[in-house]
Amino acid sequence: MKTGQYLLLLFALTAWVSAQDQPEITSHQAPATFSSNVNLVSVPVVVRDSKGHAVGNLHQEDFRLFDKGKQQVIAKFSVNQSSAPAAAAGPAAGTRAKENTDIALSPPAAPKPALPDRYVAYVFDDIHLRFEDLARVRAAAEQHFVESLAPTSRAAIYTTSGRVTLDFTDDRQKLHEALLRIEPNPSAAPPIGETCPDIIGAYQADLIVNKGDPIASRDAAVQLLECLPGAAITQGTVIQFSEKALAVNNMNTQPSLNILAAVVQRISVMPGSRSIVLVSPGFLAFSEHRAQETQLMERAIHSNVVISSLDARGLYTPFGGDAASSRDTGLSGRSPQALKVRYRRAEADADKDVMAELADGTGGKFFENDNGLKEGLDQLAAPPEYTYVLGFSPQNLKFDGSYHGLKVTLANSKGLELQARRGYWAPNHAADAAEQAKEEIREAVFSLEEVRDIPVDVTTEFFKTGDAMAELTVESRLDLTGVKFRTAGDRNDDTLTVVTGLFDQDGHYVRGIQRVIDLRLRQQTLEKVLGTGMDVKETFDIAPGRYVVRVVVRDSEGQAMAARNGTVDIR
Repeated sequence: MKTGQYLLLLFALTAWVSAQDQPEITSHQAPATFSSNVNLVSVPVVVRDSKGHAVGNLHQEDFRLFDKGKQQVIAKFSVNQSSAPAAAAGPAAGTRAKENTDIALSPPAAPKPALPDRYVAYVFDDIHLRFEDLARVRAAAEQHFVESLAPTSRAAIYTTSGRVTLDFTDDRQKLHEALLRIEPNPSAAPPIGETCPDIIGAYQADLIVNKGDPIASRDAAVQLLECLPGAAITQGTVIQFSEKALAVNNMNTQPSLNILAAVVQRISVMPGSRSIVLVSPGFLAFSEHRAQETQLMERAIHSNVVISSLDARGLYTPFGGDAASSRDTGLSGRSPQALKVRYRRAEADADKDVMAELADGTGGKFFENDNGLKEGLDQLAAPPEYTYVLGFSPQNLKFDGSYHGLKVTLANSKGLELQARRGYWAPNHAADAAEQAKEEIREAVFSLEEVRDIPVDVTTEFFKTGDAMAELTVESRLDLTGVKFRTAGDRNDDTLTVVTGLFDQDGHYVRGIQRVIDLRLRQQTLEKVLGTGMDVKETFDIAPGRYVVRVVVRDSEGQAMAARNGTVDIR
């Protein structure tokens, strides 16, 4: 035998021996942390009939989806209903307790507390709210929390100034106290005593500085007659006051968008239905804010967060008629005061645009021009009864961060109104399979939907190690008969990712363990595993309390999933 043939045979023999010695089951665990970055674009769509009721009987073939005018293939289609799934079983009381969270196998002896399934973050725009509007909104919110907060709902309160923050809770007293702390807090305002304060508004200033509108510029020169002598008013003066108005607007708009983005990130890790209600008189978002606004909607859509808006001004009449002025009229033939009223009316209408865009773009609603603020909060806190989610992978997508306009239509839209996302920003790089798998697991963990591709029985057992600590064991038995193994020689291969997560009674993510199990099973072992199942056990050291247990299982190909809920009450 030649030397080369000998070496080749030796190499093959070594590889065979190595394969024979390879363990059939190996696993490792790590803290369960998640991030999001995939290329599938999700488009939430709400379809309503002529009476405003959500329609839920449409199918994938009823929709047409266009990206930059080009029709796309809808690769993923789902219909989300606002009704929550039934709660799973809870634990027995005692120092040591054990339970099976599968209701069908082990029904509870007594009713168990329902799992939280609805999370609503109320964002009060204290930067733009006037005192009189805030007083009416506060009274409406008080009544809303008392009468309309369901036992399985959790509410949080945030303000755009960042001065009031209350995380998710069902404690009405804490909600009441948080509401009382809210007061107007503009980020920027003209200093007291400043010459010509509030003469040129941000809307008019945008026309002058960014759009080069000569009429708005001439009108501004007339308006400045309210506080400056005519000889002092030049085009440079108009630009100076206009730029100052834009700077003030930006200092008020920017933190509002920042807080909304932070709230989207916060609520995205809550297990269940997620909504944000923006309570605001509206504000102006100009071209420099549009990219941030679109990215905000992108995050919300990807995290299944619906943003709704309530116009805190109610039935709003911004100003009276064109009031006359004793001062001289300008080139337009109107008094300075009449011109100011005209532009402030236009600004009041434009203030609503961003609230309508956030609602339309994420599947929410915009409640406006109505004094029934409490009824408005009730409507907005409830998700649409039906929301369609269309998913597509853009054809020939360039990873250049560019903006893509979207359009969704119906094959037969007679008598129906459609509300859908308006666009998205292309990513700067492609997501790989590992990122997509991690995102699929993340979405399953932070959801209450139960998936049973892989049957899983979950039992919990705890032992109190002291008054302040307990050891909780979560054991999951996996039925792998539905998993498709890959054949490699005499082995049957697959990799399972099992995430065991804990949430507190208000739905806050407490801790999670991710275990990756590599299966390289010989046929005899596979048959045994298929007959008996496989056990995965995780242990947590936690403080006493009531917890939601969430177990998610995914195979390496993403063809089989499991997601189970349960509760454990450690007293």
